Amino acid sequence: MKNFFSLITIFLFTISFSQELKNFVIPKDYEKTLEIKGDLDKDGKEETVIVFNTNLKTKSEGVERIFYILKNVNGNVKIWKENSSVIIDSKYGFYPTENKLDVRIKNNCIIISQLFFTNSRHSDTSKYTFRFQNGDFYLIGALYQLDDTCDYNFTYEANFSTAKWIVDEQYLSCDDEKTDIPKDYHKEFIHKFTTLIKMNGFRLGENKFKIPNSNNYFYY
Repeated sequence: MKNFFSLITIFLFTISFSQELKNFVIPKDYEKTLEIKGDLDKDGKEETVIVFNTNLKTKSEGVERIFYILKNVNGNVKIWKENSSVIIDSKYGFYPTENKLDVRIKNNCIIISQLFFTNSRHSDTSKYTFRFQNGDFYLIGALYQLDDTCDYNFTYEANFSTAKWIVDEQYLSCDDEKTDIPKDYHKEFIHKFTTLIKMNGFRLGENKFKIPNSNNYFYY
C-alpha cells in the first residue's frame, strides 16, 4: 500500500510539473546555432540545451542570442529554463567573426565559455559554470580573463562552492621596456557570499567586488 501511494504521489507531481511548463515551439525567424544534451538535475534523464540567434536587433548591429533548457515530459518537449543575459550577441566586439561560444554539460552542470575582442589588441575570455540546486540554476564557478597582445594578462577565478578566489595579474611591455612595468599581482583568498547568484539576471563581466586588504577589484 505504501508503494502504491508513493507511485500516486510521483504521478501527480509529474502531471503538475508538466502543466507548469510551457510547450516548446521554435520561435519564428530564430536560427539554431548550437544544441547539446545531458542530465542537469540528476534524474537520469537528459535535458536539451539549444542556442538560437533571435530576430531582435542589438546596439552592436547584431542579434540577441537566447538559449533554452528543454525537458521531455511524457513525450512533450517543455521549456524548463530560458536565458538571454549570459550569452553575448552575434556581432559583439571588435572582430565579430572571431567570437567563440562553447556550451557543455559536465558533472550535471552547464558550462558556458566565450571569447570576443574588445579592440584590436584586447581579448575577453570567460567560462561560467551553473548548477541546478534548490529549485534553480546558480553560478558556482567563474573564470574571467582579460588579455592584451603585449601589455598585460589578467585572470580572475572563483569557486562559489568553496569560496576560494584567485587573482593573477601579469604585466608586460609593448615598447621593449622603455616605460616602467607595474609589478605582477597574485592573490588567493576566501570570500563567502551570503547568497548565490542565479543564472537568470546574471550578465557577463558586469560584476565585481573589492578584494580584501587591497585597492584592486575582482571581476566576474
